[in-house]
Amino acid sequence: MTAAPQQLLLELLDPAHRADPYPIYRRLRENGPLALPESNLTVFTSFAHCDEVLRHPASCSDRAKSTINQRAMAQCGDVRPFGPPSFLFLDPPDHTRLRRLVSKAFSPKVVKSLEAGIVELVDGLLDAVQEKGHFEVIADLAHPLPVAVICRLLGVPVEDEPKFSQASELLAQGLDPFVAFTGQAPGLDERLQAGHWLRDYLRDLLDQRRAHPRDDLMSGLIAVEETGDQLTEDEIVATCNLLLIAGHETTVNLIANAMLAMLCRPAHWAELAADPGRAPAIVEETLRYDPPVQLVGRVAGEEMTIGDVTVPKGDTLMLLLAAANRDPAVNERPDAFDPDRTTLRHLAFGLGPHFCLGAPLARLEAAVALSAVTRRFPGARLDGEPVYKPHVTLRGMASLHVALGPDEAVGSIVRIEMERRV
Repeated sequence: MTAAPQQLLLELLDPAHRADPYPIYRRLRENGPLALPESNLTVFTSFAHCDEVLRHPASCSDRAKSTINQRAMAQCGDVRPFGPPSFLFLDPPDHTRLRRLVSKAFSPKVVKSLEAGIVELVDGLLDAVQEKGHFEVIADLAHPLPVAVICRLLGVPVEDEPKFSQASELLAQGLDPFVAFTGQAPGLDERLQAGHWLRDYLRDLLDQRRAHPRDDLMSGLIAVEETGDQLTEDEIVATCNLLLIAGHETTVNLIANAMLAMLCRPAHWAELAADPGRAPAIVEETLRYDPPVQLVGRVAGEEMTIGDVTVPKGDTLMLLLAAANRDPAVNERPDAFDPDRTTLRHLAFGLGPHFCLGAPLARLEAAVALSAVTRRFPGARLDGEPVYKPHVTLRGMASLHVALGPDEAVGSIVRIEMERRV
């Protein structure tokens, strides 16, 4: 392999490219699968290859099975500083058991029952925006909505949300592939502190719910049982930890990314304002065009052949989902944001046994928020360029300023520049 693809992987980690990583994804995809045997890593970028890996029976999510982690365990002992992982990083039969028990809390009936509350939350947040006359999308809508929903669902006091935001911000960085691409783990000490704080907090809350159950998810996880099986305390804490981070960070990105895509193309904003029934199409195209989760990792549980590439047992497979979603082999005009496309395929929620459990809830929150904000502010326009967080995996904005009035002067300048990029 030439040096150029390896350099592109390093560029992907550079915050300077966070606002628009898609040219890098395209160049990586054009180079095909990238094998780095010295790092026990293979990077896949095409839709077909990522789809095959996600469906492959030897594709594992348990990072402890990787050659790199097994070496670390041989030298340092357990490489899981927070205890047992969530079911997101487990394989069958443990994953099957835990997902089955937890899925009861995300049944269609439960998700549907949350809709009225989500509508009420969105209306309240937009009332506040209208009253103050200016709109910062992340702070005023995209962040507080999913945080409030997941806090209500779990039974976490919403007044503790600022603490969770800080911890989540740090822990989300732990999903970035610095170790896989560079062998380094920047910010590890801070993430360890945040992880231990969050788990201690959840254990305290768990003790409270054991003594005084409520109508919330944590109480439900304590009580859930199937054929005599129950979740252990460590499993409940790991599950709540996962849901608090993944359950709001990704939905923040989905809502904000969709708003940015429409604000760069005002016709879509106006069309959704006139027809809320377009919201699901906007959401699905956003998931394809600018997905909240840009990449995922898997471990080869056995030697695997993906396309023409042989991946040794224990090697890590990095799947650049954001690159795969824009693969011209499966989506025509892949770099165009087009909610009206006749065929649309994406891997934003994964595939197979690890398909995102919270996908229906994320879709509901985003659809409600997007239809409401366009209806309330049909003349909204960009008021400055977005600022991005440093995260690679859960790529998203730190701020996005929107003007509510009809003056198009500033908005047009910003929109033209953003359209050039995206």
